Amino acid sequence: MDSCPVVKNILLLDSEGKRVAVKYYSDDWPTNNAKLAFEKSLFAKTMKSNARTEAEITMFDSNIVIYKFVQDLHFYVTGGEDENELILAAVLQGFFDSVSLLLSMILETDANVIAGKVAVNSMDPSAPLSEQTIGQALATAREHLTRTLFQ
Repeated sequence: MDSCPVVKNILLLDSEGKRVAVKYYSDDWPTNNAKLAFEKSLFAKTMKSNARTEAEITMFDSNIVIYKFVQDLHFYVTGGEDENELILAAVLQGFFDSVSLLLSMILETDANVIAGKVAVNSMDPSAPLSEQTIGQALATAREHLTRTLFQ
């Protein structure tokens, strides 16, 4: 199990460093306050970086952090100091692609049409992403992330 890469956390922060979505896979930050402090410190260290065209890498608190900024979203993947940067970068790219895919679905604004599409649970999984329910889209994104991690 020592050779299996470990992702400690995946963070999505806004342009002010506040949480949009986070997931911790490690007990390195045992309390919510410790997690918030880590996020705030990491954001403060990286916010002036130019990680808009390509992902950047940094060491932070004995961890490797791969990050990328797009518009006003800041994507981070953290691993231990001995982790493979290429694997962490692949996780970051899969996370970024999944969020991009989900956000590209926001095409409809009529509440009745949205409710009708969400209510349909028997939709064909091969249907275009814009015609899938949120649950189906998340499952598609999860499969894409899994494929990216294991390639």
